[in-house]
Amino acid sequence: MSEKPNIVFLFPDQLRAASIPLFGENQIATPNMDQLAQEGILLTNSITPCPVCTPSRAMLTTGRHPQTTGHLINSTRTRHSEISIADAFAHQGYKTGWVGKWHLHTGVWPAIDQMPQHPDWIPEGRDRLGFQYWRAYNQHMVYFNGFVSGDDWDYRRWEGYETDGLLNYGIEFMDQVGDDPFLLFLSPHPPHYTPYQFAPEKFYEALPDKLTLPDNVPPEWQEESLEMYRHYLAMILAVDEMLGNLMDYLKRTGKDKNTIFVFSSDHGSQVGAHGVRPWQKKNPYEESIKVPTIVRYPGVLESGVRKDTLTSIVDFFPTLCGLAGIPIPRSVEGKDLSASWLGNDNAQEQEALLIMNFSNKFDWFENGAEWRGVRTKTHTYVKRLDGTIELYDNLNDPLQNQNLAGQASHHPLEQQMEEKLKDLMNQRGDRLLPCTDSKNWLDHQRRVVRNAFGPLSDPESIPDWSLLH
Repeated sequence: MSEKPNIVFLFPDQLRAASIPLFGENQIATPNMDQLAQEGILLTNSITPCPVCTPSRAMLTTGRHPQTTGHLINSTRTRHSEISIADAFAHQGYKTGWVGKWHLHTGVWPAIDQMPQHPDWIPEGRDRLGFQYWRAYNQHMVYFNGFVSGDDWDYRRWEGYETDGLLNYGIEFMDQVGDDPFLLFLSPHPPHYTPYQFAPEKFYEALPDKLTLPDNVPPEWQEESLEMYRHYLAMILAVDEMLGNLMDYLKRTGKDKNTIFVFSSDHGSQVGAHGVRPWQKKNPYEESIKVPTIVRYPGVLESGVRKDTLTSIVDFFPTLCGLAGIPIPRSVEGKDLSASWLGNDNAQEQEALLIMNFSNKFDWFENGAEWRGVRTKTHTYVKRLDGTIELYDNLNDPLQNQNLAGQASHHPLEQQMEEKLKDLMNQRGDRLLPCTDSKNWLDHQRRVVRNAFGPLSDPESIPDWSLLH
């Protein structure tokens, strides 16, 4: 076995923290998530700053913010010059693999108008950001007998449900690498919305006959949200089964002893909270931005411990580098939080994270939903383009029912949060403007040609590999 630790990152789409038992949901059982948390650390302040698929996934793979990557909306092609986590680990002798949803390209655009049987190809080369083994699709919602890109311009279908099919590809990759260290991302689309069949019937049978919702879901949204939530919870059970089967494989082969295992998601889902449509995200509320993150590394990280380390999805890249002893590329903007995850008493942590949304639509620029905000360990502060201010005490009001903005007793805190927001936005070169002002960030092929700091080089230029050192 290699002395370098393997990395396995299980990354379901749209899984919010509030919907698993580890964070209080008592209507389902997720024994495998519970077991993983007993064997590792549970991060209780894991935040996705821009709760939209493509911007969030770009943050994960590059360790950089949307203002730099140019990913403000979905289905945007990633610049070839971006240095990814796969590049960093491959440079140190790792085999790398991505299995499942990618969504850092246009794929088949617009996907919603295509027949579900239509392949969704990601070109080989830098469009795959250095991942070598590739069984992925850009974005489709076919969960039963769906398809991934293969090699030589072919495509392959998995048998049965997506969580099983993708796991089989992941196991194929891990069997192939032999004794070489590896980095594997497994990215199932569930529990995301689909216009087709959501989940196998056995997972619906495991749900209670009657579901309930938190009291921040208004009465007028109860019926639609309850219908959505039954599908959502059934898919979460499928993800939990996938997690258990994956851990069984790792333990059976002995790979688990030298593997850093991460379980997290790209964003959450509103499920009707605050009167927002059930499948919607891109809101500053906990339902959209707070995701479950569990990290297991036997003999290195503690077991069965909850940590309130403020962790952004942009921090995973450098933190995994820190845990694995891999040099962090100088292009990375996220923070190495490995000292905090390891429990070092003198570890420095972040005081606040910049949170954001750019467009009213997922896949094109439309004004109407622009906001920026600050998330600390205790509070959320939000400023919308129309001037609306929101301030929530997340410890004493976890459902964020009471907006404290404008109250005299909270004026000093509101001022502090406003100053912190200005500081964080200045660091990113960010301005709160109508999103259509940023349409020129993309060319006619949806390639990024500029960012918050100005025009960029050719979007298919090669990376500056000196940044790896």
